[in-house]
Amino acid sequence: MKKLTIVWIVFCLLLITGCGASGEQSNKPSNRTNEDQQTAPSGAEAPTGDKRIVATTVAITEIMDALEIDLVGIPSSYKELPNRYENALEVGNPMGPDMELLLSLKPTEILSVTTLEYDLKELFAERGIETTYLNFTSVASMLKEISKLGVKHDRTKQADAIVQSFEEKLVQIQQQVADKPSPKVLILLGIPGSYLVGTEHSYIGDLVKRAGGTNVISGETIEFLASNTEYLQQSNPDIILRAAHGMPDEVVKMFDEEFRANDIWKHFSAVQQGRVYDLEETLFGTTGNLAAIDALDELVEMLYP
Repeated sequence: MKKLTIVWIVFCLLLITGCGASGEQSNKPSNRTNEDQQTAPSGAEAPTGDKRIVATTVAITEIMDALEIDLVGIPSSYKELPNRYENALEVGNPMGPDMELLLSLKPTEILSVTTLEYDLKELFAERGIETTYLNFTSVASMLKEISKLGVKHDRTKQADAIVQSFEEKLVQIQQQVADKPSPKVLILLGIPGSYLVGTEHSYIGDLVKRAGGTNVISGETIEFLASNTEYLQQSNPDIILRAAHGMPDEVVKMFDEEFRANDIWKHFSAVQQGRVYDLEETLFGTTGNLAAIDALDELVEMLYP
């Protein structure tokens, strides 16, 4: 299967990371006036010492809320964010935050994810802003980052509780699928106008592995590959998972049209057996998030109906 060029990978990841892990930029009217958006609101003051932290993705924002850590800035998103941050300033899309708004907050630290580091590192470095890039590419790496945040911000009790709940779920899932045959799974990650194939190194690929599935794409070192339907058909997956990101409704329609118009899909046993599942975006992001526990339960039901 032909691998994506570095430029194409970066372009696609910039499109998809902002929605699954971070949430799309909100299309709904903001509850702040233009004047409010131009200056940092007084309610955005952080009560915990002199720390002024900005979270640029939804996943990070939700984790910081679970850790009971205050923020002065949050991402713009169509998703509902924690009430704790109702007075925090929206700083725009995770892939391209509004630097004027962000700088008006005088942040002491900005939190982003490693999948966006390539695009954002220089932008933030030029302005002398300390930026921490969290590795949420798998459940294990996310839990390590949560523990590190707990230590850094004196929230070890909260962090330990989160990690423990995940570890208990992972053990439960492992026991639940231990004696069951491992189905072969194909992961398709849709973005507006195109789709990619998720390898075992993608976040959803990690969830599939933990739920007992075997990714039909193995031996790769990157998270996503370009699609080659003839090759994919030869891999003969038992199950096809379709993840829609960016503009979920449009991407689902794109998938439906692709499966109707491209005759080769009719020859997939997964299609013939009706084992094609669309993954709900709020559960299945492109990077780790707190919804992973519920996502694992749903995956097990798909893999072992």
